[in-house]
This record gives sequence, C-alpha cells and structure tokens, in this order.
Amino acid sequence: MGEADAGTPSFEMTWSSTTSSGYCSQEDSDSELEQYFTARTSLARRPRRDQDEPVEWETPDLSQAEIEQKIKEYNGQINSNLFMSLNKDGSYTGFIKVQLKLVRPVSVPSSKKPPSLQDARRGPGRGTAVKRRTSFYLPKDAVKHLHVLSRTRAREVIEALLRKFLVVDDPRKFALFERAERHGQVYLRKLSDDEQPLRLRLLAGPSEKALSFVLKENDSGEVNWDAFSMPELHNFLRILQREEEEHLRQILQKYSYCRQKIQEALHACPLG
Repeated sequence: MGEADAGTPSFEMTWSSTTSSGYCSQEDSDSELEQYFTARTSLARRPRRDQDEPVEWETPDLSQAEIEQKIKEYNGQINSNLFMSLNKDGSYTGFIKVQLKLVRPVSVPSSKKPPSLQDARRGPGRGTAVKRRTSFYLPKDAVKHLHVLSRTRAREVIEALLRKFLVVDDPRKFALFERAERHGQVYLRKLSDDEQPLRLRLLAGPSEKALSFVLKENDSGEVNWDAFSMPELHNFLRILQREEEEHLRQILQKYSYCRQKIQEALHACPLG
C-alpha cells in the first residue's frame, strides 16, 4: 500500500457463510416501519446470557527492531499468503479477519435486493443522499479479511466495513471486539476507537484462539439516541405511546375487576 493510501485501508472480502438474509422494506409506509422496529428493536435492555467475559491485557510498545522481528516470526507461522509487510516509513501492512455477529438487521439504500458481494467491492454509487432505506440481515457469522495499515484504527475499520456494504446506519451503533480463548475460557474485550487492530494481531500472533476480531452491536447498556435517524426516533415515540396506553388499559381493567368483585361481595353480605 502506497503513501497516498495511508489513511484508507484496503479490503479483501470473503464470505464464510451462505445463509440467505431476510430483508424488509421501510420505504412505503409508517406501518411497515413500526412493524420492523416493534419486532426487532427493544427499548428495554434485557440481560444476556453470554459466556464471553470482559478482560484487559497488556499491549507493550515495541521498538522498530522488535517490530521487524515480530513480523518475521508472524510470517513464518502462517499457512497462507496473508503476510505482513514492513514499509520504509516504519509502518507495516497486513490482514485481519473480522467475524460479524450482528443480531439486528442493518439499513442500506432502498433497492430491489440487498447489496451483493460484488456491490460491496464496487463501493457506494455517486449519490450520497439517502431518503429511503431497506433493512436486511447480514449472513450469520460472515467473515471478512481486511488488508489494513498498522495505524488503521478500530473506528476506521468499522466505518470501512459499513461503507463497503452500503450500510447507512450510524457507525456508533457498532463496536469492534477482540476475542481470546484461554484455559478453556472465552474472553471478550471491546476495542476503543483509537486502538490499532493490526498491531494487536502482530502482538498476539496468527492464532485465532489467541486473538480474533468480532463486529457486534454496540450495546453499552444505555440507548444512544443520537445515533438514530428522525424516522426511527418518531417511531420509538409511537411505540412508547402504544405501550403506555396498553399498560393503562390493563391497570384500569384490573382495578375495575377488583372493584366489581368487592361490590358483589358487599351485596352478598346480609345486612345487620
């Protein structure tokens, strides 16, 4: 990768699953938009039974000589042509693999079908304004191989992945995690925006058990309302209003039933 591409990672995309993605259109009516969010998005954060455990581990700074030695050791351990290369300016390039584990559908510009792998490689079209969108599920456990620079940040990896697949959702809705298996336990750590995935890959070596990258929804326990579009926010208000009305109806019905039973009991009691 040349100097002109220093700020932009290049990508090689590989699907590891051929599972078809169901998709639904949000372009025609509010009812379709409401059905989508009512079925797929919950405002209440439910606790997940996730075996992954958060963990922190050190990432030491390496000298230029140590980086060169690490790259030689890394390239000597891999069984493919996904080598790392040292550049004249001291940076290095290489490949990272990202597994997508997205539970919710993603949004793309409205069309008759979701973007294919060829569409993703061609990149977005000329038009940048997105007025109508279609939501669909990415194939489960899809895997992408990305060719990146050592200084490429985690946030740039997320943005580039979304851009390649024409996803118009806010990048803040997603997060990049590193996953490791140690002593029969699985550990998961969310990367900060400025961390450099290729550097982590070099330090850990090529073993997928030692380190792998996973793209997931950015569920921090709090809803980031700024990351939603105006139609989504209006739809959430409609959902809240319907839920409030339903709760009120159930409460009134419950107390009305109790009042009726009490009155029946009073009428059944003999006077005096």
